[in-house]
Amino acid sequence: DPGVKGERGQPGECAVAPKSAFSAKLSETKSGPPPVGEAVRFETVLLNEQGHYDPETGRFTCRVPGVYYFAVHATVYRASLQFDLMKNGHIEASYFQYYGNWPKPASLSGGSLLHLVPSDQVWIQMGLGEYNGFYSSQKTDSTFSGFLVYSDWKNSAVFA
Repeated sequence: DPGVKGERGQPGECAVAPKSAFSAKLSETKSGPPPVGEAVRFETVLLNEQGHYDPETGRFTCRVPGVYYFAVHATVYRASLQFDLMKNGHIEASYFQYYGNWPKPASLSGGSLLHLVPSDQVWIQMGLGEYNGFYSSQKTDSTFSGFLVYSDWKNSAVFA
C-alpha cells in the first residue's frame, strides 16, 4: 500500500547534463611533419564550445569526469603513418598505415573510449619519425575529435 499521495512540491530548476566536445583539423599550411614525442597540433578548430581542447598545444584537458570517445581520421599521403593516442603520457592506442607507393591519398582512422578524471590530458603523438604521413589540403583533412559519452558526476540523480 503506497499510502496517500502528498502535495505537489515547488518547481525546481531543470538539470542540464554536462557537456564536453571538440573537433579540430590540421592546418593546410603546416610546414613539415610533426616532431616525434610531441603532441600533434590540430590547429583549425571546428568545434570547441567548452574550450577543453587547446589548439596551441594539441591537448584536450578533462574538466568533466566520465567516459569519452576520441577519434582520429588521418589522410595519409606519400609516406607511411604511425601515431599514438596518448593519455597523461601513456599510449592508450596505436595506429599504423603503410605507404604502398600508391599515387593518391589514403586514410587511416581510429578511435577509443577512455575514462577520464579532471586534469587528465589526451592528445595524438607521432610514434616513429619515418612514419609521418599526416596530410591536409583543400580537398582532404586530418581531424582529431572527442566528446563526453557519459559523466561520472555523483550527487545528482540526473548524472547517476
